[in-house]
Amino acid sequence: MSMYWILFIGIAVLSYVVQSSLQSKFKKYSKMPLANGMTGREVAEKMLHDNGIYDVRVTSTPGMLTDHYNPVNKTVNLSEGVYGSNSVAAAAVAAHECGHAVQHARAYAPLKMRSALVPVVQFSSSIMSWVLLAGILMIGSFPQLLLVGICLFAMTTLFSFITLPVEINASQRALVWLSRAGITNSYNHKAAEDALRSAAYTYVVAALGSLATLVYYIMIYMGRRD
Repeated sequence: MSMYWILFIGIAVLSYVVQSSLQSKFKKYSKMPLANGMTGREVAEKMLHDNGIYDVRVTSTPGMLTDHYNPVNKTVNLSEGVYGSNSVAAAAVAAHECGHAVQHARAYAPLKMRSALVPVVQFSSSIMSWVLLAGILMIGSFPQLLLVGICLFAMTTLFSFITLPVEINASQRALVWLSRAGITNSYNHKAAEDALRSAAYTYVVAALGSLATLVYYIMIYMGRRD
């Protein structure tokens, strides 16, 4: 078995373990109520206002772990299980997404870079698979096509790695504020830290998986495929 397949399988297993751990921890911390009884929506609104942000709306979005900040329409979108929940997990997620809103308001450089790459990555993703497939099939007669596919894939890999500091910094902002604002206390702050740390691991695994795949395509292009 090729070392590349061993690497891919290892990353796939790691991704499964990380995702399972994340879901398990969020399920656990979703049963741990905040002492002040604030819901995810209330936590989000307070964090925004405490940071002088009044032009961002907090909305509810369907699904589980679908929480995200949209810089285009300035909305913090919280999943149904977070929006109305008064748990430690909900507070951590809500504060994390507001961390992105604070980054936006403060013109955080990695976030600006990631936002600038979004249209490029969307275009790359729309044609990348077809270009890579055609490039592999035509590697003998038209290797330049595979090189184009590699460049497109490299953009998505770059996006994955730029995402890491954005997500980690949002969690750091969230945890500092949660403690300072008294949303979490000495009994449950570690739980909030654990939840956000587990979420960050998913981005790390995704970035590593993308890098491994990029290297694999480069090896094919260089004629070193096992």
